[in-house]
Amino acid sequence: MNLRELASAGPFFALRTDDGPGDAGEYLSLAGRTEEAVRRRVETVAERLGTTDRRVAASIAYQGIAGRLLSVALGSAVLTGSVPDLADERLLWHPARTAPDDLWLPAPAALPPAADLAGLLRDHVLRGPLTALHDATRTVVPVSGRLLWGNAASSLAGSLRVLHGWCRERRRPEEAARVLALTRALLDAPPLSGTGTLTAPAPGGPAFARTTCCLYYRVLPGGMCGDCVLRHAPRAR
Repeated sequence: MNLRELASAGPFFALRTDDGPGDAGEYLSLAGRTEEAVRRRVETVAERLGTTDRRVAASIAYQGIAGRLLSVALGSAVLTGSVPDLADERLLWHPARTAPDDLWLPAPAALPPAADLAGLLRDHVLRGPLTALHDATRTVVPVSGRLLWGNAASSLAGSLRVLHGWCRERRRPEEAARVLALTRALLDAPPLSGTGTLTAPAPGGPAFARTTCCLYYRVLPGGMCGDCVLRHAPRAR
């Protein structure tokens, strides 16, 4: 698959496909060493956030990797009409790195073509690597499963906003409409149904309001995400 154009939409949409980085030994297989990768990522995020609350770190860690996988899959579906196999055992993740250098899949292969791209994304991404990461995260840290799926939905909405804007700026209305339709279809079905409300079109582009909280306000008192379910951040105890 040629994903070169996809990377121009932003770093979250980029996937390393070269023969191998210099520190290849630091990458872990998402399919084969999922819990170890999650554990290391939670530790990294906790250190960077300066928190000892592992539930917050696990929540933010999951939201980050969900955003990466969903951006690559959604962007590829919109721009190429196909989806890379992100359940491939060769897909590696570096828990200490950030986009675009955290994910590496040499010579990615496309999933078999399907008329229903939303179904393809749901079956092979949401119910594939994202479910495996969801389960591994809950094994490593006791965090709400509904919260994690809310994080995935929030990440999907973020990918939509970036790609929708990218398509509009380049006067590609058909692809802008396609990414909106695909995102809506994914949000309207399990496992993301009930995680939030998508409003589109909205001033400035599509908007999403979630029904769960990612817990970030516990790191930054008074701080809230743009799609937060809370009207006001809870006061610190």
